[in-house]
Amino acid sequence: MRKSVVVLVAVVVGCLCAWPASLQDLGPTGPSPYAVVNGWLKPFAESGFAWGGNTGVFPESPDRIFVVQRGETRLPDPVPPGFAGFAGSIGINTLREADRRTWQHCIFVVDGDGNLIEVWDQWDHLFEGSDGPGPHRIRVSPYDPERRVWVVHESGHQIFVFSNDGAELLMTLGEKNVSGDDETHLGGPQDVAFMPDGRVLVADGLINSRVIILDADGNYITEFGERGTGRGEFNGVHGLAVGPEGQIYVADRDNRRVQVFNETTRAAVWYHPNIAPIGVWPGFDLPVDIIVSGYSVWVADVGPAKVVKLDLNGNRQYTWMADSDGPGRFIEMHSFAVDSDGNLYGSDNQLGRTQKLVPKADADPALLIGQPYVAAAGER
Repeated sequence: MRKSVVVLVAVVVGCLCAWPASLQDLGPTGPSPYAVVNGWLKPFAESGFAWGGNTGVFPESPDRIFVVQRGETRLPDPVPPGFAGFAGSIGINTLREADRRTWQHCIFVVDGDGNLIEVWDQWDHLFEGSDGPGPHRIRVSPYDPERRVWVVHESGHQIFVFSNDGAELLMTLGEKNVSGDDETHLGGPQDVAFMPDGRVLVADGLINSRVIILDADGNYITEFGERGTGRGEFNGVHGLAVGPEGQIYVADRDNRRVQVFNETTRAAVWYHPNIAPIGVWPGFDLPVDIIVSGYSVWVADVGPAKVVKLDLNGNRQYTWMADSDGPGRFIEMHSFAVDSDGNLYGSDNQLGRTQKLVPKADADPALLIGQPYVAAAGER
């Protein structure tokens, strides 16, 4: 079948090697410019339960923050001493201990103080029966006047689009619990990102290792990428972001690199499966999420949890480590996002919570993550 596509043209920048962590050059490193707000997210689970793996966070505003989690975690009975409201505080890894998972309160919304204001438990049934971890990301397009909420369901091989208030399920992509690599099926989807003209990019994902391009109504246009370690190939498309001039940033997780693609034409042509990116940025441990802001690219990397700042050419500008112990610790910053006040949110898929981080009073503004890139009116 013929496919009308976006042409992605490129030359390779940099080496393709994924060095062991001990040999990686992190570039300039230093302390975090943020302070963790201890105990920010307020527990609301019933007795005997705590949050599950928090996989996605999206601050629609500083006072309305969406969180998606992989259900809740059943706690031991009795609960061990030292429980601080989240499963990781008593040594439970919410990613590894899947037998404790219950499919409840998968989508919820909190205010700026971390207090619960909405629970979308009417949609918990969408995730029940998943042979795997469940929901993975939550996003809202900055170009959508209806502010629809996109939730990526990894192990169900689906993506759901809800009305902003959660009252309606407006669109479902993929077939429940059926993995496939054709135009109507998904295989372990991980993320979505949005183009200013309404197109949607889908990171698909851990099984298919491709990026799908949809129109504004969710109809398939084309795709690029395939499994492998070469240029333009992926081994786990885990995160996506869009930057200036239509550049597409892909967290190629298990290849331990970020790849950058440039859209140079919108003509309908034959798709070439071996197209190469304009940038290959190696040397990550496990890149899981990306924010493009101004002339900077920020990557959440795992092993240990850290945030890496790069310029648009892939040069490392700064790296800071997340706390590895203490009340504000992270095992991983699986998803991160910034609100319009400059506050940073990080969801932890293993400790089972989302944290809020605020800029330190003496922080260098150049080290703070700015607002995610949004194209100017009329820009494509």
